[in-house]
Amino acid sequence: MRDEQYTGKPQTAEYEQDKQYMLRALTLAKRATGFTHPNPMVGAVVVKNGKIIGEGYHQKAGEAHAEVHALKAAGENANGATLYVTLEPCAHYGKTPPCAKRVIEAGIKRVVVGLIDPNPLVAGKGIKMIREAGIEVTTGILEKECAKLVEGFLTFIKTGKPFVTLKSAMSLDGKIATRTGHSQWITNETARMDGHKLRALHDAILTGIGTVLSDNPSLNCRWQPEDVNEYAVHQPDVIVLDSMGRTPTDANIFKQINRKVYIFVSSKCEASRINELEKAGAQVVILADTTNTTDTLGTTDTHDTDDASAIKQSGATKAQLPIEEILTKLAELGFTSVLVEGGSQVIASFVEARAFDKIVTYIGNTIIGGQAALGAISGTGIDQLADGVDLVFESVEILANNIRIETYLAGRSGAYVHGDY
Repeated sequence: MRDEQYTGKPQTAEYEQDKQYMLRALTLAKRATGFTHPNPMVGAVVVKNGKIIGEGYHQKAGEAHAEVHALKAAGENANGATLYVTLEPCAHYGKTPPCAKRVIEAGIKRVVVGLIDPNPLVAGKGIKMIREAGIEVTTGILEKECAKLVEGFLTFIKTGKPFVTLKSAMSLDGKIATRTGHSQWITNETARMDGHKLRALHDAILTGIGTVLSDNPSLNCRWQPEDVNEYAVHQPDVIVLDSMGRTPTDANIFKQINRKVYIFVSSKCEASRINELEKAGAQVVILADTTNTTDTLGTTDTHDTDDASAIKQSGATKAQLPIEEILTKLAELGFTSVLVEGGSQVIASFVEARAFDKIVTYIGNTIIGGQAALGAISGTGIDQLADGVDLVFESVEILANNIRIETYLAGRSGAYVHGDY
């Protein structure tokens, strides 16, 4: 039910004004980055006589929505004003009353909506309720920007799975480590800090047990925004794919406060190991083992043994964790977006399963070379180019002589279902 006012027509002065206030609502929404899941980030602005008289954003799931904060700030002056909101006001009773009803009661004269909510509980019902109350509604203002802001939520609603971003840092020739395993640092500090910002944008970080054993990473977010009001610094939860429960109980991932650590193990994992991990503070998730072979395979990828890929160490079969079941479980836990920061085999597992939505690649200004050097994506690979994974390039950016490339999986479900973007 899109208002066609701004479709295929010259941009008017009113459009430019609407765009200005919607940009402000988007900025407000970003302040809650990482803190609202499974709800979307939403910002709202109340304008009267060309001035902002109230603004707000949804800060945390279960708490007041953006419209409520903005209308409360505006008070009685909201009567006759215009409300700008990045996502359609809800029309149902959940943990909070319907925002559409609150908008009507406030005496708002006009509502400008960036994106219609695809949630079946809303899906145009909020706009319908507001219009039936005699309030003018305009939709489609900065729709693409509003959709990108909540692409995790859109994917979560439309597919029942979280939005998956694969993150990789490599040399110009696609290597993530030298033939001796040396990898710090291929990219520069600017690129690495951008990677930390990427962490803040996701609900959780996923990695394999190989990375935990070889690097003992903290997997925390060490990025600080220039404007402390632009983003709240979010520490994403951590997911480790560790079929046999080998995560050390003194690993650095347990030392970060204000987050949860989930260890995904297989049904073959010993109960004693599960008990030890739970005592260390982990929430252990047991999945069915899908390994159907006892072959022994060697690997030179020290970052990725015993994870979603069914890689096996010599003489010891390792269980396989099914990616689709992992993603389904993550959705059940309320995660709408997950950043995968594993090594080449973990990345390969998600790529080969087409179980991702976006790839963010950082390329350092160096060439490593050598057939024995570890490539960014291992796995089985393809036989014919026609079988390759097609991507849509979104952006390319130079970061202090490094390169950042952002791509989406071509033809994917999720954010793309809400328009051609």
